[in-house]
Amino acid sequence: MIKSLSVWWERALVGALQIDEHGDLAFTYAADWLTDPQKFAISISLPKRANTFNRRETRPFFAGLLPDEGQRDAVARALGVSKSNDFRLLERLGGDVAGALTLWPEGESPPPPQTVSASEPLDDERLLAILDTLPTRPFLAGDEGVRLSLAGAQQKLPVVLINGRIALPAPGQPSTHILKPPITSLSATTENEALAMRLAAAIGLPTAAVEPRRTADRPYLLIERYDRTVEADGAIRRLHQEDFCQALGIAPERKYASEGGPTFPPCFDLIRAACAQPAPAVLQLLDAAIFNVAVGNADAHGKNYSLLYRAERLGFAPLYDLLCTAAYPGVHAKLAMKIGKRAALDEFTPSTWEDFAREIGMGAAFVRRRALALAERILARIDEVAGEIAAAGFDGPELNRFAEIVRQRAQKLIALGSAKPGSVRV
Repeated sequence: MIKSLSVWWERALVGALQIDEHGDLAFTYAADWLTDPQKFAISISLPKRANTFNRRETRPFFAGLLPDEGQRDAVARALGVSKSNDFRLLERLGGDVAGALTLWPEGESPPPPQTVSASEPLDDERLLAILDTLPTRPFLAGDEGVRLSLAGAQQKLPVVLINGRIALPAPGQPSTHILKPPITSLSATTENEALAMRLAAAIGLPTAAVEPRRTADRPYLLIERYDRTVEADGAIRRLHQEDFCQALGIAPERKYASEGGPTFPPCFDLIRAACAQPAPAVLQLLDAAIFNVAVGNADAHGKNYSLLYRAERLGFAPLYDLLCTAAYPGVHAKLAMKIGKRAALDEFTPSTWEDFAREIGMGAAFVRRRALALAERILARIDEVAGEIAAAGFDGPELNRFAEIVRQRAQKLIALGSAKPGSVRV
């Protein structure tokens, strides 16, 4: 017996996600969607065509809408379904996911559009209760009317912000923000991520806006969704996006390059081929690669870079999920994607940026100058950004430690950028 979920882009039917009696997924575009030249393919890996996409073609995009690793396991336990059953998980969680799509049972339409005011702000007691619930029931899975999902291995919850106050989305309502509690196994990740994200924005990299907050001394990070817009009348609209694993047809459990996931050369090829204005998108990806080295973010894998569909133009999405993983000795120190065949800053030589430039098809002198310039900007702004976070009530030795790690890494990149290529490691 074949079961089906209807895939919607706002109020337009995109197609059907199906599962057969053998557990194989398939996706088919709706005829009206195919014949309308104004309608996008939902993924570069799923171009518009009449023929049905098989499981191998379908799964990378749709499984990529679901949480990863331990979060996926916990959601599956809370819902009483197998963690390997993408279809059942999407059936229960697909009401608000990354991008413009929603998934609903066959024959059921999405709820009518709703404004921000459709939700009721949470009081502190309810918010604290939700924070306590997330470790065992990510996304509040199983709560009546709650169908939310985001990719990633960290705890997070899609929410709506109403006059600065947090609310849960009404059924079918697009969320506007992401609430991210700290990682319990690592120290001070709220201020760590706030520092990395705000530093990226401060040096001119398009980055999702973040605000570190506390409720009754419980810290969390509030992240503004770049794939949502709020109109003047309060109406919330979804913008479509897909991460690089989805676009390249790579299953989410293979997001790391060491497991067959994306490396930088195909990522640069992807944006050159797909983006409406490839030159600025290439520069944004280059800047992101340099910044992640400078800030010590070894976990920048294929699902941490995305494409954003806006006003019929495809471009590189703002940066997100930036963290100084170098601050945690127990976290794997090797870069998720190598730079010039180097997997750690300690392995870099003055020739590494030239090697990287050849790999990604860019001018060696330009890449070298860009790395030096961004490192200098980081060094110029790190104290100011750390001061802003401290002034928001997150002062302390851990914030100072994160800033010092970033400062030292930027200084090393400046030394590398100033040394003559071919000389010994600095």
